[in-house]
Amino acid sequence: MSEGGSETARPDLARPVPFRGGGFRPVAKRGAGIVVFVVLLALAEWGTRTGWITNLTLPRPSDVAATLVELWQSGMFWTHLGPSLTRLVVGSALGVSAGIGVGIMIGLFSYVRAGLIPLVAALFPIPKIALLPLFVIWFGIDEGSKYALIALGTFTPTIVSTYGAVDNVDRTLVRMGQSFGLSWMSIVRKIVLPGALPGILSGLRVSLAIGIILLVAAEMLGAEYGIGAYILQAGSLYDLERLFAGVLILSVLGVITSWAIGLMEKRLLRWRN
Repeated sequence: MSEGGSETARPDLARPVPFRGGGFRPVAKRGAGIVVFVVLLALAEWGTRTGWITNLTLPRPSDVAATLVELWQSGMFWTHLGPSLTRLVVGSALGVSAGIGVGIMIGLFSYVRAGLIPLVAALFPIPKIALLPLFVIWFGIDEGSKYALIALGTFTPTIVSTYGAVDNVDRTLVRMGQSFGLSWMSIVRKIVLPGALPGILSGLRVSLAIGIILLVAAEMLGAEYGIGAYILQAGSLYDLERLFAGVLILSVLGVITSWAIGLMEKRLLRWRN
């Protein structure tokens, strides 16, 4: 009886168990974001054509697209976008690289943490746009003040996200490395920095978004060319098609930046899968 019962139980025991190791790992749904954009654009086009939305409130998306085509054909697209990309890349590179370095030092060294965290806490809440006139006095109205504004704007959030990511590294892994006799530098290089990298990259998204915002503010003061200058000119003429075309360019720039960071995460964080 017991033998027969055990034999009948064997097929149940042999049933495959589905793999659950993925946990709450997000699953990519391709095309979902594009569908949302298309639906919103279709609603805006329908609303402006039927009169539910006045042209003084929102221009037709088709007119904005025509403005972008005209901007491209006239050659003014790269005339404005080129200087903006240069300012964003140079300013963000300075601010992010310095912010990551200082953030790692704060996370690793107690004296640096004690000395710099009060300074970072004092600088972080200051609206960086309010410092633009000061930067113009210090660095002039040309490119130096724009680089400095973007660099400072990306510097402080990068510090906060970096030392927070270092603090969140699992201390059990650090103790394990110590128990295996790893040197301090080996623990930092093989445990701390890889463990902090997800938080650093997440903070990078926020820092670069702030950089784009400050780019527009900097170009609205004393810049002949640039997306911010283009938007300011369109706003002064109440040309909504051109204004929304400039805003759309900035939005696409933000999407491309986020996509690039996503590629970096896939390449650098393969060990999480």
